[in-house]
Parts: sequence; structure tokens; C-alpha cells
Amino acid sequence: MELILTNAKIYTPTEIIEPGTIVIEDGIIKQIMKGKVKDGIDLEGKIVAPGFIDTHIHGCYGFDANDGESSRFQMMGKMLVRHGVTSFIPTTVTDSHENLLRISREVGKIIEKYKEDKGARILGLHLEGPYINPKKKGAQNPEYIRKPDFGEFMEYWKASNGSIREITIAPEVEGAIEFIENVTRLGVIVQLGHTDATYEEAKRAIIAGATKATHLFNAMRGIHHREVGVVGACLESESVYLEMICDLIHLSPQIIKLVYKLVGPYRIALVTDAISATGLPDGRYTLGGLDVIVQGGICRLLDGTLAGSTLTMDKAIKNLVSIGIPLRDALIMASYVPAKAIGERDIGILRPGCKADFVVLDDNLIVVQTYINGRLVFERNT
Repeated sequence: MELILTNAKIYTPTEIIEPGTIVIEDGIIKQIMKGKVKDGIDLEGKIVAPGFIDTHIHGCYGFDANDGESSRFQMMGKMLVRHGVTSFIPTTVTDSHENLLRISREVGKIIEKYKEDKGARILGLHLEGPYINPKKKGAQNPEYIRKPDFGEFMEYWKASNGSIREITIAPEVEGAIEFIENVTRLGVIVQLGHTDATYEEAKRAIIAGATKATHLFNAMRGIHHREVGVVGACLESESVYLEMICDLIHLSPQIIKLVYKLVGPYRIALVTDAISATGLPDGRYTLGGLDVIVQGGICRLLDGTLAGSTLTMDKAIKNLVSIGIPLRDALIMASYVPAKAIGERDIGILRPGCKADFVVLDDNLIVVQTYINGRLVFERNT
């Protein structure tokens, strides 16, 4: 089955083609070309960009990854397409061994039987903890924080049928470096986060195989002019991708623009760190068993600690554009980089041979349509 969309402003996202035409056949991009054609759906100049990829999301619309039910992950996927997300990695917070084992098992089940035409594609599981530093726990339950245990991790790995995609760890805790080496050999992406690591400790972890920073600046040692810490180590290491929560709450516009100026768009991966309150009214929610108060869309524990966000990927892109970052680069950070950071080559970019996962945006960057495997999975009512 062939689908042709024409008269669009196509962001591949590294190139901009205007007007452009995209041809999809059997869920795969067959051709992208400059110009308009007669036999196609006229998008009247709307933007076509790769579907957004959120690799760090705890929940949305009342669904929480730590609930661990496969139906919850599926419902998250159905709701995320409203915001242009075509692939995501549900993310747990620190929890008991029993619950993480159960969640791992459920993720393995849902990935095996999940159909993408019902919602955003699930790329695996991200364990944010439990092997973190209590000093930088953020909104993680200290009751379940523990030292790295590769044997324990292998229980999660086997239960998930090898579907654990990422793990966040503090590199300074006892046994962390050996743990990083071991999980890296499995192909798991190691992220540095919830950490008080020095520059040297962080560099040892990067040498051992860590390739991402979990929500850069948040819940980690900051930069000091005599000890640049884990932030400085991640910024200077070109092999490390940088997660950033661009809700303009977790990070100020000034620090976002400074990081962008230092490293450019090709190492920054936009994430939402969204919790179950996303898409719902202010009120009381939970995250990993901890009470969260959401007021004005801002999520905090009872002691005032930030506890995830209510950010969506389409809003993150709007925020970046609002502070002066070019739309092309914002789209790169929302699709191309998240895919590249986890080794996915056929999503996050529009080119022949890749999966036809893309989003249609209007001039106000509102999601009009979302396609997965060339199938329309969301259309906004006008």
C-alpha cells in the first residue's frame, strides 16, 4: 500500500526540503523529493518531521511505569501519539527488587505482543536506579536505594527477555565501574545520574562504557571552578549524549542555551521525565510510592523537591524555539539524537529505507497528525 504526502515542509530533520514530497510503501519510506506532485495528499505547507522519541518517561494521563502492568504501558503509548511521540522507553524509579522484577517481566511480555498501530512503539525499559547515590536521590525512594548488583540485574534482564534498554547509575558508588563494564557488554545503555561523582569518577565510568547523562544538571554534582564534577566530564566527553528536561523549570533558558552553544544539537536528547500527572489537572499523585503535589503543572515532593514533570515532547520543542533555538535543531534533539543515542538507525530520521514514523505539525507547532509505520494513529480534530 502506497501513501504520498506532498506540498510539505519536510525536516529530515538534518535537512529541510520545501516544498517536499514523501512516499511511503508498506510502512517504509520509499522516497523523499523536492517539489509537489499531483497524486498525493496536499499538506498545504505543513511541517513533516520524524516522530519524537522519549527515552525517559515515567508516566502520563494517570499511567505510571512503576505500576508495572503491561496494559499500562500500552495505554501510555496510545496517549503519547497525541504529542507526536512514535517511540518511547518507559522508565522506572528506584523500587523493591520484587517490583522491578515484576515490571521487567511485564515489559518483556508487552514488547513481544505489542502492535505499533495502536500507539507509540515501546523500545524497552529504562531502570532509573536503584543503584544511585542517596545524597542525590532527588525524587527516588531512599528505602530501596542499594549498591550495584550484577546478579540482581541479570534477574531483571532475563525476566524482560533482554528488553532492558537503559540503566541510570551513580558511578562513584561501590562496585559501579565493574557493573558498568558488565552491563555494557550486554548492549545496555549506561547513563550517569543521581550522582555526586567527581570529574575523575565520572571519567572512569565513561571509559568503562557509560554513554549518557541522565537529565543533565538535575540530581547530580554541579560544576565548580576547581572541580567540574560529573557535569563537566559529560560535557567534555564527545561520546556522551546529554538528556535535558526543557520544561524551563528543571533548567533555565540560559543554561539550556549555554549547553547548546557548547555541544550543538547532535549530543542533546530531549526527554520529558514526565509522571502520571502529565495531561491531567493539578492535584496529588504518586511516583514510586512517594507522594507528589502538582501545582501549576510543576511536580514536587512534600519537601519541595522536584519530582519529574508534566512536560510533553511537543511542548519541549516549543520551549526551545521560544528561547531562540532553531526549529531544525530542536527537532534533531527530539528525534535523531534520542534514536542515535540508543543505537536505533531506522527511526528518528526521514530517509528511504527507514520506518515511516513521522509527525505533521502546523505553523504553531501543534501536532496535527501522527503516523507510525506509515499508518495514521492520531489526527487532531479541527
